[in-house]
Amino acid sequence: MNTPGSLPSEGLAAGLGEHGLIDLIRSRLSPAPPDLIVGPGDDAAIVRPDRGALQILTTDALVEGVHFDLRFSSPADVGHKALAVNLSDVAAMGGVPRFALLSLMLPAACTRANVEGLLDGLIGLAERSKVAIAGGNITRSPGPLVVDVTLTGSARPRRFLTRDAGRAGDRLYVSGAIGAAAVGLAWFQAQAAAGRGVLEPPADPGLAECLERHRRPEPRTRLGLLLGRMRAASACMDLSDGLADAVRQVAAASGTGALVDAARLPIHPAAARWFASHGIDPVQRALGAGDDYELLFAVSAKVKGRFRAAARLARGLPLTHIGELTSEPGVRLVTEDGVESELPPGFVHF
Repeated sequence: MNTPGSLPSEGLAAGLGEHGLIDLIRSRLSPAPPDLIVGPGDDAAIVRPDRGALQILTTDALVEGVHFDLRFSSPADVGHKALAVNLSDVAAMGGVPRFALLSLMLPAACTRANVEGLLDGLIGLAERSKVAIAGGNITRSPGPLVVDVTLTGSARPRRFLTRDAGRAGDRLYVSGAIGAAAVGLAWFQAQAAAGRGVLEPPADPGLAECLERHRRPEPRTRLGLLLGRMRAASACMDLSDGLADAVRQVAAASGTGALVDAARLPIHPAAARWFASHGIDPVQRALGAGDDYELLFAVSAKVKGRFRAAARLARGLPLTHIGELTSEPGVRLVTEDGVESELPPGFVHF
């Protein structure tokens, strides 16, 4: 585990030290799998790639104050989410996740308990996903806490997914439900603004599920692997920046238009109720909301048998037909009354 920067003398390092922190992280990791030849502790990791497979590489950083708020999320939630968002990317490519690199940029106020919590969430998800932590980096941060994960995966030739292979006439599907994570964040923000405790779950179980979807998204790793391995989808993308954004991205990359049926959208029931009770259009908000980490994918009529087989193996995960890719340009939303409009924008980083 490379450590080019030293930790601050206050907080964490005062009682543990830089090398003590490295030892703490290494002590928490599961035994290395046979394909991890050199793991944490050296200048770099060495792994044995899957024979005949293509390598998938992705990285995402979570920045305190941008991607998470420690008033709303525990350190374990942050660790879980840091790996989950990368797993979602590999799922969208139809791959098997393999090895992860963890980089921590720690502010002076960070404590050993904070780091232990981060490891609880990240390693717990890694073990469930059969991902090995191969190494990483620690350094100080003069500002916020930053947790950066790089993840590798693998896929067989012609068994991976991209955004650009959809064709006009392909059906668009989305996994799970949308809008829940946005409501979870909005509830936390409202509680904080009112000066109330934010980590205590609400009595409404549906709303509590929305909070959990914000704090601990569940990447659709199995579904993505099935769609890729069985060649059951022509194009795929995850919903990190919202369903509307994903539809636009897939259509643009594939050189098509898209038509989305508002009545078919699988909006989380508790999220729909919350939006409506606050005078917000559930369709518009759920389409534009980020952080759902579901999968949008296109299915050609030629592979509908493969798709049905993949759906049966998806362990009950709902897969909803929401529209089609079209030969006509433009990305449109159609209501039950037949009125068409532009899709709302998704999450914008800058």
